[in-house]
Amino acid sequence: MIFVDTGAWFAAFVPNDADHEAAAAWLATNSAPLLTTDYVLDELLTLLRMRNEYTRALRLGESLLRQDLALLHWVSRDEVFDAWETYRRFSDKHWSFTDCVSRTVMIRRGIDTAFAFDAHFRQFGGLTVVPGQQ
Repeated sequence: MIFVDTGAWFAAFVPNDADHEAAAAWLATNSAPLLTTDYVLDELLTLLRMRNEYTRALRLGESLLRQDLALLHWVSRDEVFDAWETYRRFSDKHWSFTDCVSRTVMIRRGIDTAFAFDAHFRQFGGLTVVPGQQ
């Protein structure tokens, strides 16, 4: 199972993104199951809307909610509190709360690979980040 972060979804589906070619190529060749969270979905839809990609947001949102592209993990109350502890403990990092939620979900589900362009995933340690060093 591979965790998919906001930036990877955005890059894969928005052709003018700087990482689009790498993201689309990786996604096209990947055969492992993908997982993302409702927090990532929220962040992605907001980002798309703010970047004038509302139509794309509607299509991608529908696909993710139907779980056509990935398993959609709904974050639990306990995971939110664990993420809060991570957020508090790593004050020297510039991790968003969504990053902390993602880290918590990955740890709890035993996921050690992330499809991400966000450098914060490399800071988590112990992960393989695909499609590779950017």
